[in-house]
Amino acid sequence: MSDRQYHLKFDGDKAAAVDAYLEYRRIVGDDDGGELFNPDEYDTYKKKVLPMRLKNRLFTSWTNSSGMDCKQIGPETPCFCQHRYKQHKTDFETVPEERPISLPCQVRGCHCTSYHYIPLMGGTGIRCKCKHPAEEHSEKAPYRCKKSVCQSCAGFRSSYTCGCGSPYNDHEMIVETQEEREARGHPVGMATPYQAMGGLTGYSSLAEGYMRLDPSGRGAPSEEFLKQEITSSDHAFLRGAVPSIQAHRRAIKDYGRLDEDMAERMSSLRKPNESEMDFYERRYQERLKAEKSGARAIQPRPGALTSKRPTPGGSTSSRVASGMRAPSGRTIAGKGRGVPRS
Repeated sequence: MSDRQYHLKFDGDKAAAVDAYLEYRRIVGDDDGGELFNPDEYDTYKKKVLPMRLKNRLFTSWTNSSGMDCKQIGPETPCFCQHRYKQHKTDFETVPEERPISLPCQVRGCHCTSYHYIPLMGGTGIRCKCKHPAEEHSEKAPYRCKKSVCQSCAGFRSSYTCGCGSPYNDHEMIVETQEEREARGHPVGMATPYQAMGGLTGYSSLAEGYMRLDPSGRGAPSEEFLKQEITSSDHAFLRGAVPSIQAHRRAIKDYGRLDEDMAERMSSLRKPNESEMDFYERRYQERLKAEKSGARAIQPRPGALTSKRPTPGGSTSSRVASGMRAPSGRTIAGKGRGVPRS
């Protein structure tokens, strides 16, 4: 690999020329037919296309049934037909009135009638339940298998599960205008002259829906979650922010909260003559004790099923049959013994 690597150095003028070419490629794409426009043709193209893109931009996303945009489509996002989103028709002088809006592939010989996202697992696409990959299926819906030995495939259906928890077939492609996207409460970002930007509205659009904290993803975390104390069991990135948080509390004279985690900070230090193994064992036992005490303190939710079991003293104790929430955020599922099954 080392003999194939090239290290190019440019002065200021040549670097500016490279930047100008990259911007040209983002604006024009493949509309020049493989031959670069001359300056006059480039200016004519921009005068015709840029106002149209700023006015009639279409936002494309792969959305689950609850409205979360699990995948924001960008120029390089692959389609079911194995071509990129930028190789489909995305510029319209007038936005079509029919819904859903079709974005046909513009590659010669491709029969794809509208862009359709296909998830990737690593560097390869997912497979249908007929065991064949997407490229061995038809480019037209319902995307039947083209293998002659595969007669039972009525359409592409996959066992793939998205990061949001919904299966592949519980998603749909949404192509919408700016007004329609704003009506859903999803961000539209800034106007851009680049070709085939799809649903990209910022850096967070590159993340999957269940990781995005904007309205198009899972949304912002609750205030209770943001205000919880940072302990030694949290990620090192969070623990590194503790000194600055304490400094802010001292600056605003919030002495009550300043000493809330004093016991935790003292416990996180090794005691004199305490070995490393004893230290980690003590911290582990403290964490188990905290989790158990927190679980015992949780009361059943209103309407939760409970089961009664006799105790040696003759009284009865209740066991919550539904899930309980542990302090760490994990769900502890109750056994639910004695609860009749439906």
